[in-house]
Amino acid sequence: MMDEKAKGKHSAGEDKASADDLPDIVDVVMEMCQAPADPPSPRPQPASSSEPTLGLPAHLEQLADHARKYVEAASSANTRRAYAADWKHFCAWVRRQHLEVLPPDPQVVGLYMTACASGKVTGDKKTNSVATIERRLSSLSWNYAQRGQPLDRKDRHIATVLAGIRNSHASPPRQKEAILPEDLIAMLETLDRGTLRGLRDRAMLLLGFAGGLRRSEIVGLDLARDQTEDGRGWIEVLDKGVLVTLRGKTGWREVEIGRGSSDATCPVVAMQTWLRLARIAHGPLFRRVTGHGKAVGAERLNDQEVARLVKRAALAAGVRGDLSEGERATKFSGHSLRSGLASSAEVDERYVQKQLGHTTAEMTRRYQRRRDRFRVNLTKASGL
Repeated sequence: MMDEKAKGKHSAGEDKASADDLPDIVDVVMEMCQAPADPPSPRPQPASSSEPTLGLPAHLEQLADHARKYVEAASSANTRRAYAADWKHFCAWVRRQHLEVLPPDPQVVGLYMTACASGKVTGDKKTNSVATIERRLSSLSWNYAQRGQPLDRKDRHIATVLAGIRNSHASPPRQKEAILPEDLIAMLETLDRGTLRGLRDRAMLLLGFAGGLRRSEIVGLDLARDQTEDGRGWIEVLDKGVLVTLRGKTGWREVEIGRGSSDATCPVVAMQTWLRLARIAHGPLFRRVTGHGKAVGAERLNDQEVARLVKRAALAAGVRGDLSEGERATKFSGHSLRSGLASSAEVDERYVQKQLGHTTAEMTRRYQRRRDRFRVNLTKASGL
């Protein structure tokens, strides 16, 4: 059985960058506390969580701790990891060219983007996709802004190079396969109903599909409001279904998940069965199952487990059996559940948009992918 512990990867750079670490919030507080007449003092080194912060007035230490938590809450952990990895990647390339990381130089950034597009960053000739280059540019902009030295992305050395990269290397987006209702039912049959892990996985798949939830939203749920510090939402069981309150990418929203037509495929029944047999009455909704599937831990699941579950169950159920094994392995992810709901719900588009938490109908349409294409034949409908 696959180990369910979080498998975070920490990629080490070739050598340590002098500007790798973000300025600590304590630095900002110290600058605020200095009298205007005082000469600028060197920035103190960030303190570890186990040591007191040197130089910071005692009455501000607790405030600084709260400020750190707010800084972390400003972006997701996945985003922070990506931004840190991109910054380290850029710093390593700059040093190899015998250039300076600070202050930001649009021409240097433009050359870095060119190296990423041409496969000349590390010498392995592996080119980055346009999406990866755009993400790296966003990461550099964010990192420079945190250091109080904004990067001008409209500078011709950046804007023109990026436009050229898009025109030369852009390709259609590679979207994940949508899990349709018949696929989901087949996937549920591959799960063991006699184990806690199987019951938990059934509940996650059904709740994620019916709610059109992101993987981070699925594992971020608690049983009630304000039960954990890292919770991203909570559930409320009603007669006709479950009301899910979520803090997503676009802010807080409510998602209504109605009861199904059959207990075997009802997300509410699956969730209640999991909670009852796992004896969970408080805290995270979906947790790690230990002891060969016989014990439930207190820790919240990592969102990567949702992606692994979807891929594992889809392959076991033979979804898209018309493709090769290698192709099928790359087709499914946590987003396959959201795409499946958007593609199969035969209702007014605005209801799907609201369920997925999209701000525009255009974004919702990107999720609507069906395999039975040409259901609407406009050629015949026009009289030809």
